[in-house]
Amino acid sequence: MLKIKICGITTNADAGAAVEHGADALGFVFYAKSPRSVTLEQAREIIASLPDGITKVGVFVDEQPDRIKEIVSLVGLDVIQLHGSESPDDCKIYDKVYKAIRIKDLSDLEQLAKYNVLAYLLDTYSPDEHGGTGKTFNWDIAVQAKKYGNIILAGGLNPDNIEAAIKHVKPYGIDVSSGVEGSIKGIKDHSKLKLFIERARKASEFFSSSH
Repeated sequence: MLKIKICGITTNADAGAAVEHGADALGFVFYAKSPRSVTLEQAREIIASLPDGITKVGVFVDEQPDRIKEIVSLVGLDVIQLHGSESPDDCKIYDKVYKAIRIKDLSDLEQLAKYNVLAYLLDTYSPDEHGGTGKTFNWDIAVQAKKYGNIILAGGLNPDNIEAAIKHVKPYGIDVSSGVEGSIKGIKDHSKLKLFIERARKASEFFSSSH
């Protein structure tokens, strides 16, 4: 089953809509420079309202391990997503880790072999932003990345391209943030959210039935 993660959740309404339409995981950004960041209080309130079975992912960028562990216990996170320059040893500190790797070209994949993590989140390289750029990258590279482990496809996904992306890459999971937002960063457009998840499920059923 394809894992669908909606990232950059900042409100109860957006979390509720994502769950209602069939998301498997929600991402909460604990990185102050992001327009999608949440406070501990916001995250704790939203997470407390979630039903069982939804994976709660905390997104961090070069944060101190002690601080991450504190947030995990205070908020109730299931998975740590590391979006900075964390080393393979940094990732070993936590039980369940998604390591985000920003991809420019095929040579960027070599670093994946050094990590032992639950999944690799492939995102578009940007010199200025740690994710949430809304830009796509070469999906052929994502196909090559699958030999290293579970791949979560991110970067520029939206309701218009998600079926093509899934059929091309056949990833372990997908991650969307800006692609299901309206005009305000960090606030989801619920109709886009619904369409995105519906199309993702449809595409994943296509490739699972074609095996």
